[in-house]
Amino acid sequence: MELRHLQHFVAVAEDRHFTRAAERLMVSQSGLSASIRALERELQTPLFVRTTRRVTLTEAGRALLSEAQGILAQVRAAHEAVAAVQGVMRGTLAVGTEQCIAGVHVAELLAAFRRRHPDVEIRLRQWGSAALAEEVATGRLDLAFAYRTEGDGDHLRSVPLTSEPMTVLCHPDHRLARSGAPVTPHDLAGQVFVDFHPDWGPRRATDAAFAAAGVLRTVALEVNDVHSLLDLVDQDLGVAVVPRHFRHKRESLAALPLKGTGEAVYETVALVPSPRATSPAARALMALLGDGSGGDSGDGTG
Repeated sequence: MELRHLQHFVAVAEDRHFTRAAERLMVSQSGLSASIRALERELQTPLFVRTTRRVTLTEAGRALLSEAQGILAQVRAAHEAVAAVQGVMRGTLAVGTEQCIAGVHVAELLAAFRRRHPDVEIRLRQWGSAALAEEVATGRLDLAFAYRTEGDGDHLRSVPLTSEPMTVLCHPDHRLARSGAPVTPHDLAGQVFVDFHPDWGPRRATDAAFAAAGVLRTVALEVNDVHSLLDLVDQDLGVAVVPRHFRHKRESLAALPLKGTGEAVYETVALVPSPRATSPAARALMALLGDGSGGDSGDGTG
């Protein structure tokens, strides 16, 4: 199995299109098709379902994709490690982050990295914490800033950044806001909730807190960005339970401490691979974070 065959396969799988993949790889479409056919002959199974409009992965193709991406990530890391030993850092740094992550100012950190390592191409992806953890574990991301995971494993480590309590945001005319007192999950029973997709760290932290308190809640308004959440609460369409630093994003909203959740807090971490699999660029970025370059007690992505 040739490395270029895997590179070609991953490009087609990601683009879902032979022409676009060929353009990105700067190869002819006929040459790309021949490469994929050679890989399918070697594996003795089709990897794609081809139609006139789209290209989709077969079950075998889906199984190969994760492995191929991991292999290519390891090859890239090997090249970068050799370059680092020679005193030159180049290649790619692929970083993931949730929106409005606490404990790091992502833009400032990446700017500091670029000033020190201008030959390294920076790629940034924004997803929920569960997806970010999977991307780091499979080698598609070098590291990510996210909500804490369930613990370290063979392929993933969690480096603590910061922790903070959860806060209830509501319209200033809401009955809870008028009292101004801290609230518990039981006080919020029956409320209409605005929250993020279940993949997001704040949603996972809130779900865990309410489950621990034995309070059932239903999220009626589900969003995928912070400003939409704040807009809905600002229109008194529901209440939201969020990390404490969110309260600074919309000063017009009432912010009430959430009590009665035991040890439940919102913890943010840097997700990195095992030491053996951590790329030189990722180590350099973490070193900058340790030096305070890009560190921040507030949110880092707006």
